[in-house]
Amino acid sequence: MSVTTIAVGLSGCLSGGRSDASGDDVSLAVVEAHQYSSPGCSCCSQYAAYLGERIDGTVMETTPDDIATVKRRYDVPDELRSCHTLTVGKYVVEGHVPAPVIATLLDDEPELDGVALPGMPAGSPGMGGSKQGPFTIHEFDDGQASGVYTEY
Repeated sequence: MSVTTIAVGLSGCLSGGRSDASGDDVSLAVVEAHQYSSPGCSCCSQYAAYLGERIDGTVMETTPDDIATVKRRYDVPDELRSCHTLTVGKYVVEGHVPAPVIATLLDDEPELDGVALPGMPAGSPGMGGSKQGPFTIHEFDDGQASGVYTEY
């Protein structure tokens, strides 16, 4: 297992108003987030760097030998899985979820275990390509998908 810590303080807002995830104008006021990345997946590190630019604290990135064990530990439903799993505050964030969605999750504090953007959609944070419409972010609780959290 390898561990990388990305400590990046925010030094101002990023350009906002863009439709793709690369221009998210948000600061996540959390002390620490922990991302579990799939072995050999380059987009996981790109997503960790994306968060590192937006978090007022640190993002620790761990690459476990068996990412499926991590997903089971955090009760991420099979149908909502992606390449990496993030813990931030009391929530689990699965996949390439844009930072503004995470900020809303942390602000609203809903009664659920986490949110997920399944797969690896083009144009999402950490992924190449162009966004082809809104991302559907799902919510989950007790190991079960429980509906749509939001579209972004």
